[in-house]
Amino acid sequence: MIGPPPELRFKRRIRLLASLREVWRRRELVRSLAERELRARYKQAILGFAWAVITPLLLMLVFTLVFPRVAKVNTSGAPYPLFAYLGLLPWAFFSTSVSSGGQSILTNMTLLNKVYCPREVFPIASVGVAGTDSAVAVVVLCLLFVVTGFVPHLDAVWIPLLLLVQVVFTLGVTMVMSAVIVYLRDLRHALPIILQLGLFATPVALSLDDLVPERWQPLYVAINPLAAVIEGYRRTILLGLPPDGQLTAIATVSAVLVLIGGYALFKRLETGFADVA
Repeated sequence: MIGPPPELRFKRRIRLLASLREVWRRRELVRSLAERELRARYKQAILGFAWAVITPLLLMLVFTLVFPRVAKVNTSGAPYPLFAYLGLLPWAFFSTSVSSGGQSILTNMTLLNKVYCPREVFPIASVGVAGTDSAVAVVVLCLLFVVTGFVPHLDAVWIPLLLLVQVVFTLGVTMVMSAVIVYLRDLRHALPIILQLGLFATPVALSLDDLVPERWQPLYVAINPLAAVIEGYRRTILLGLPPDGQLTAIATVSAVLVLIGGYALFKRLETGFADVA
């Protein structure tokens, strides 16, 4: 079968900068979608925003009861509850973003087929909701410092950089999942299992040195930039030290590449969302 001539074939050019400008013009829509998702999530919930801290708090308690008993965790002198909770905060942000944002296109498909808007606003809004939950969970971290009597070393120079790497990497992975799940529906069921395995493959309950030999850490951080972010938070806040320069640089480059590649993949696949939904 002979196909159409090359000059008649549809070729969609991906203009990432133009797409980003369009998303910026629709930033109020992102805020509205995030507010809608927050209301739907906590509507008629008795505990309300307390659910944002219950999961990391319970995991911290479980980790505190289990891991120090079965393994020698190197916390560098910091109380283990603080050590674990500082790992759980960025992980909870990541897992919540990927879990809800990964299905954001499917759950909003009816709206997508009726109203035109940049499709990426839906996963971005989900990341924003996860960020709100994380902001609430930080209150518990402050209470833990009071309860343990441990004085934090807050270095305002490094925390924003680590937070930026965390958000960039999370947004990139969320973009990939939200686009791919539209085509591979089985991934929607496999995603919770993948995230559970990722919890133990990331230095949340353990330190990076306990989890990965030093010579393999650069490669590991390139694959999982969240590891360098978590270790950076612990070094900055618990020890008063700057993050490891090499690992942070690798994590930054990797996170940026994941975001650019994830966004390009999303824009490439979005033309078929309505056809396969």
